[in-house]
Parts: sequence; C-alpha cells; structure tokens
Amino acid sequence: MSKYKAAIAGCGGMANTWVEYALQHEDIEIVALIDIKKEFAEAMAARHGISCAAYEDVAEAIEQSGANVVFDVTIPASHFKVSSTAMRLGCHVMGEKPMSESIAEAQELIRISDETGKSHSIMQNRRYIAHIRALRELIALEQIGRVGYVGADFFIGAHFGGFRDLMDSPLVLDMAIHTFDQARFITGADPVSVYCHEFNPPGSWYAGNASAICIFEMSDGSVFCYRGSWCAEGANTSWESSWRIQGERGTAIWDGHEAPYAEVVKAGQEAKFNLETERIEAPYSWTGRSGHAGCLDEMFAALAEGRPAETDSRDNIKSMAMVLGAIESARTGRKVDLSV
Repeated sequence: MSKYKAAIAGCGGMANTWVEYALQHEDIEIVALIDIKKEFAEAMAARHGISCAAYEDVAEAIEQSGANVVFDVTIPASHFKVSSTAMRLGCHVMGEKPMSESIAEAQELIRISDETGKSHSIMQNRRYIAHIRALRELIALEQIGRVGYVGADFFIGAHFGGFRDLMDSPLVLDMAIHTFDQARFITGADPVSVYCHEFNPPGSWYAGNASAICIFEMSDGSVFCYRGSWCAEGANTSWESSWRIQGERGTAIWDGHEAPYAEVVKAGQEAKFNLETERIEAPYSWTGRSGHAGCLDEMFAALAEGRPAETDSRDNIKSMAMVLGAIESARTGRKVDLSV
C-alpha cells in the first residue's frame, strides 16, 4: 500500500514533470487528476497510462480519492484556493511558484498550514544544482570573508509567444523569483528593502517591461543587485544568471555554466596598490539530484522526517516578497520595505 496518495491539480505542461516523478516512486500513488476541464485530466491519465479518476473540483477529488498529498500545478491565480482547500481537507501541499498572488494570501496559507498541521512547500528547482550548492558552501566556509555585495546578471533573448508577451512585468513576475531565491539561498540572508526600475528597451517584443534593475538591502548588511532582461539578443547569460559575490577577503565567481571559484588575497603580503590573489575551487559535497527531482526529494524527505522542507512556504514567502516588492517599487518609484 502506497504511503502517499497524490492528487495532481492542473494538467498543463509542467504537470508532466510532477506526474513522472510520482510514477517513478513506489510509495507514491496517483489517485486523482484535476483540471478545470475534465477532459484535460483524462487526456493526461491516458498519456501516462494512469488508472485513476478525473475531476474538475479539488474538494471532490480529495474526498472521493482519499488523497493525502496534493501537487498544485495550477495557474498562479488558483494557488490560494487549491492549496487552502487541500490543507483544510487533510492534505499536505507541494506547489509550483509563486505560492500565491499576494503577500496577504501567502500569509493566510501559512496560517492554515499552522492551523491544520499540514505542510506547504514550494517548487524552487533552481536551488538543486550542484554548482549553486558548491557556491553556497564556498560562501558558508567564509573563504571570501563577510559578504558585502552580491551581483546577478540575467540576459536572455526569450521568444516565448503566448501569455508572457502580454504580461505587465514578465521578467520580474515570471522569472526573477528564481534568481532572488538563489541569492537568499547562496548567502543565507533575507531581504530588508528593494528599489527597482523596470523598463522595456528598444526592440522588445513584450508588451510589458521585460527588463529590470533591482537593488536589495539584505539582513546581513550586504547589497544584492539584480540586472536582467528577457529581450536581450546576443551574448546571453546562463538561465542561472552570472554571479559575482564580493567579500572582505576576495571574490567568488559563477558564470552559471562552469564550476564556481573564488580569488582571495594571499596571506602575509606587504601593503601595495594591488594585492596578489590565489584561486580557490568551490567544494562539491552535495550528492542530491538536480532540478525538480532534487526539490521533490527534499519535500518528501521533510514529510518523512516531520520537519519543514527547505522550500517550506514560511521560507518561500521571503522570496515572493522580493518579487512583489520589486514590482511595487517600480510602480511607485520608491524604495519598498520587505518585512513580512
């Protein structure tokens, strides 16, 4: 008998990744598929050879299937209703980002999680990459000393078509949370405030602002600067951004592709204009799986161990606040406080 009976809400493209994960694990049984149109759920069941009922209503699906875990892979506008309903009906929830459309909704989901004792964790798959884990460890070992500045550059010419081309803030709202969350993960610091300037440069194929510069003050006293564009043709960065982290004794570098490293000042030098540095390679001790699989592994491990997941909603709300705060700052032209 499977330990986890999963209902999957939302049968769009990303749901396939969640379905495939569940099918690879004997202790997870998919007992319900849910979508706004029942035929979409039925089509997914047929595509993956799943024998379970299809539903249009989350509450009905949980009550009739006996699900104890819900994968919320619906559109952002549905996350609050799906996740709150699932937790109140006795299910743990694992969902796609963003956890909700507002901080008020996110805070209410955390309250419901506390009230029901059910976990609520959010997919942040870009934490689960060996290179970023190594960069985090490099910083944690204080190889460059105390961090003062974190810079991330993200420049991609992304021709999606569809809804992103029509969004008001496609870059910040749909993509930047990955980089914002990575900055928190790498440094262990949380956001204090943000000033953001959004703009849409010449040649952009987006209706909304597809470029942004954000300056965050962080809880450890450092500054995190994000520079990004989704309409940048030529010399594209990695989807993981290009990182420069300045510490009191040196600098850590990660281009988003190759292994991160640091250049630190050699000890015992006499004072001079430019001090000599030495290269330090980042340590690789993490042995987890990459991407969505790694994040889902952590979510289920947390359930088994009775602890909050690394991407529990109580943590993720801080990354979400960075996104919504940046948008508010761009709209109002002022610095925004990010305490949540």
